[in-house]
This record gives sequence, structure tokens and C-alpha cells, in this order.
Amino acid sequence: MFSGIIEEFATVVDIRKDRENIDFTLTCSFTDELKIDQSVAHNGVCLTVVSIDGNRYVVTAMKETLERSNLGLLRVGDKVNVERSMMMNGRLDGHIVQGHVDQTARCIAMEDADGSTYFTFEYPEDREMARRGYFTVDKGSVTVNGVSLTVCRPTLNTFQVAIIPYTMTHTNFQDIRVGTVVNIEFDILGKYIARLQQLG
Repeated sequence: MFSGIIEEFATVVDIRKDRENIDFTLTCSFTDELKIDQSVAHNGVCLTVVSIDGNRYVVTAMKETLERSNLGLLRVGDKVNVERSMMMNGRLDGHIVQGHVDQTARCIAMEDADGSTYFTFEYPEDREMARRGYFTVDKGSVTVNGVSLTVCRPTLNTFQVAIIPYTMTHTNFQDIRVGTVVNIEFDILGKYIARLQQLG
């Protein structure tokens, strides 16, 4: 379980394909605090630490993860938003994030907001998925590349988020441009409510 409050970004230093899986080697400031088998969210995707060597650690993404996320697009040198799992005795500063990315979206617009920046994202329109809770609502929560954000101006298959300068500096939002593919996780509460309505 995560909160969507990014600790920092890790840098990809090696990528190796192993049959249908990809092993990513990364480095970040808290590598020495990690343990084998620990869960860490990478661009919002919960991955398990499988090895540690000095200031580098390795996580493995399987085929299902690669198909639903932007991890397969990563290259050596890319920055990845990272967050360790939430401690249950702390404050929930973001929202409940599972680290189970639902799908990708593409940035279709960026707009200066006199200090902050509005990003608009678009994902494939799918009414069946929307019926199952895969949608955004105004002032609701959404996770973009692991960052907990508040939704603005949602439509059937687009939404906006406003990024303050601190978030821009401390996450890989600084590298997002029109056309960039991001990971999104819809709010788990909306999915449960939609499921309850289906069950009647």
C-alpha cells in the first residue's frame, strides 16, 4: 500500500530482458535502506526488490505489468518516481494507492498556470471499463506515474491535473511533454462503489 507521495526519483542504470520479464537496475539515495523482497512503487507500479549490490538494486517487471504500464518504454538514464510502502503508523498525506497500475495515458496538453502547470491526459475511451469504476471525477483522486493528484475537468476519457513547482522539481513530471506516456491508477474507492452497484 502506498500514499502517492513520491520520495524522490531513481535513475535507471541497466535494463535486461529475461524471456517475458525485464529486470531493471536502478540507483537512488535510499538503496542502502532497502531489503530483498521489499515492495517499492516505480512510476506507481509496485515491484519487488530482487537483489541489491552497493548503491544499485534490481526489480523485475513481468509481462502483465509491462503491458499495462509505461515501464517497457524506459531507457537507461531515465528518471523513475519511487516510493517505499506506507508505514501504517504515519499520516496518509496523499490517498490510498495500491501500486496496481490500471493502464497508461498520454499527455495531450500542457498549460502554464502562472507558477504551476496544468497537464491534460487522455486514455482510451471504454464505457465498459468506466462502468467498472475506471474513470475520474472532479476533485477526486488519481495517481499519475505514482504521484497522488487531484482531478480537474474530467471527461469520459481525459482529465487535468495541476502540478505545483515543488512536485515538478521532485518528480519526473519535469520530463513529461505532450506525447509522453504515463501510468495511471484510478481511485480504488470508485472501483468498489462501481462494483457494489453492479451487484445490486
